[in-house]
Amino acid sequence: MTKITKKRKASLSKFDRTKTYSLSDASKLIKEISYTKFDAAVDMDVKLGVDPRQANQMVRGTAVLPHGTGKDLKVLVLCTPDKEVEAKEAGADYVGLDDYIEKINGGWTDVDVIITMPAVMAKLGRLGKILGPRNLMPNPKSGTVTMDIGKAVTEVKAGKIDFKVDKTGIIHTSVGKVSFTNDKIVENALELMHTLSKLKPSSSKGTYFQSVTISSTMSPGIKIDVKSIPGI
Repeated sequence: MTKITKKRKASLSKFDRTKTYSLSDASKLIKEISYTKFDAAVDMDVKLGVDPRQANQMVRGTAVLPHGTGKDLKVLVLCTPDKEVEAKEAGADYVGLDDYIEKINGGWTDVDVIITMPAVMAKLGRLGKILGPRNLMPNPKSGTVTMDIGKAVTEVKAGKIDFKVDKTGIIHTSVGKVSFTNDKIVENALELMHTLSKLKPSSSKGTYFQSVTISSTMSPGIKIDVKSIPGI
């Protein structure tokens, strides 16, 4: 049997794991049960009533969190020379094309997001085995394949998140940091939930939001009462 640490015992003593909480109360609790020495991420797991094996029930999209994720994302822009200035002025950390493609082909993936142009995608095909498993492959649906390079970089830097339902029907994503105020965590979480609501597939039957859980890095999960979330 796995031994429960003192910190985890302390965390579990602060709430009832059999209960569901309002989003506001859960956000307050998550700050109380986080004992990491670093500024832990606040994560949400949303179980959707969809069958990801069906193409018309695949839920994928983006949301620009009003208060960002709390993480300074490193952005690589792979573009033609005429777009380089636009990318740099928008705040991209790395800008180039063939030199970075060769660098990635050699194993370099020290970035969080890659943004590119439609005309460049053909060159990225051979990098699928490297970028795919790391969720770094640019995709038009996530807004990372676009001619509006400046806007894409600005949105990512401002707190844009990209999410995709996994094979079990769950969306896993971060909505901030434990250091955020309760209001900021709630507002970011609401933005995610409202975005997911708009993406509900017409072919989805039954209850769409089956469960919602919030947690921080290494903390237990707190169940949220879906009915308490306004606008859902």
